[in-house]
Amino acid sequence: MTDPAGLRANYTRGHLDETEVAGTWIGQLRVWFDAAAADPVVLEPNAVQLATVGPDGRPAVRTVLAKGIDERGIVFYTNYDSAKARDLAANPRAAAVFVWVAHQRQVRLSGPVRKVERAETEAYFAQRPRESQLGAWASPQSQVVASRAALDRLADEAAARFGDGAIPAPPHWGGYLLEPDEVEFWQGREGRLHDRIRFRLAGEDWVRERLAP
Repeated sequence: MTDPAGLRANYTRGHLDETEVAGTWIGQLRVWFDAAAADPVVLEPNAVQLATVGPDGRPAVRTVLAKGIDERGIVFYTNYDSAKARDLAANPRAAAVFVWVAHQRQVRLSGPVRKVERAETEAYFAQRPRESQLGAWASPQSQVVASRAALDRLADEAAARFGDGAIPAPPHWGGYLLEPDEVEFWQGREGRLHDRIRFRLAGEDWVRERLAP
């Protein structure tokens, strides 16, 4: 095994100065997100690591895809019977981080989470590829399955159920909105003296401040 202690990158790609930061967290996120999305080196720029805490206090983190980014926050979709959904039912707060390694940047968001309106879920579901629509019906997400063959059988059953017809959004599947009350922008710098600019909601106003690396 390669010794991880010997792996060291030099952060020289950019900087983050208060005079250049957008006036709002969503404005700055849009700038960085668009830069990541435009760079073919960045794979899945909308991937975020989502952290939740279960009713037993046990934390869990996994990668999901942000399918909506706007002034409200970030939207992701999942099975409402999944492990993450059970965590959010018990503790409706989460943290998420975009990591764009090629740009030596990350954005951390944390705050309360709520389900989106059903109409928003259905509108997004209608845009999904048919295979993904069938997968949402077929997969008992986070449950133990006997084998890959058993999962494939469930997929075949879902395909047979709907035939060539339209596939509606399953009632057990939908979107969540993470409404951040803290958003931190991190830009790697030389000597590990990284730039960290945080937007923090204080009452009804957002405060912008620099954090030590």
